[in-house]
Amino acid sequence: MLDGVAKRSLNPLLDSAGQSLARRGIGADSVTIAGFALGVAAGIAIYAGWLLAALGLILASRLLDGLDGAVARASRPTDRGGFLDIVLDFAFYGTIPLAFVLHDPAANGAAGAFLLLAFYINGASFLAYAVLAEKRGLTSEARGRKSLYFTTGLAEATETLIVFIAFCLFPSWFTAIATFFALICLYTALSRIILAWLQFGDGTGGS
Repeated sequence: MLDGVAKRSLNPLLDSAGQSLARRGIGADSVTIAGFALGVAAGIAIYAGWLLAALGLILASRLLDGLDGAVARASRPTDRGGFLDIVLDFAFYGTIPLAFVLHDPAANGAAGAFLLLAFYINGASFLAYAVLAEKRGLTSEARGRKSLYFTTGLAEATETLIVFIAFCLFPSWFTAIATFFALICLYTALSRIILAWLQFGDGTGGS
């Protein structure tokens, strides 16, 4: 929901930085992998209980996640880069809740598992919709030029980042925050499922 506002605010700065990196020969895939590596480091920091360090690593990771697209636009976007970006994004989104669960399984286990289930369902609905949209030749630039068809919703990257920041700043509230955001993710998935039911129910194609 907030991704559009965030992109309008940050894209001019990211595009400038992306052009600078591209001129230096730094590829978008390298930026994507570096961003994910920082996300894994954040997960390790959470497991160790170093939450302020984890917060800094999460913010740096997501900065690179935005920067890789800017580098790609300044050079040459590839399908490989788009694939790598979405896979490592989902891997990052799973890493942070898992780290909180491993840090304190008794307190965080149930809510963390619920959130990971919601992420799984939401991600599946997103990717399945993108595949069928591509099959039908549908296009969308609601979130800018992307390798995949992006459907918008209440739970997007910006909202997820806000939730991860809240986890780090208010760890004792993990269960409440994770449960609430899981419900938002499930609502987003349900709205996408309804949209797909209406959009793709004309008998074209098959399972």
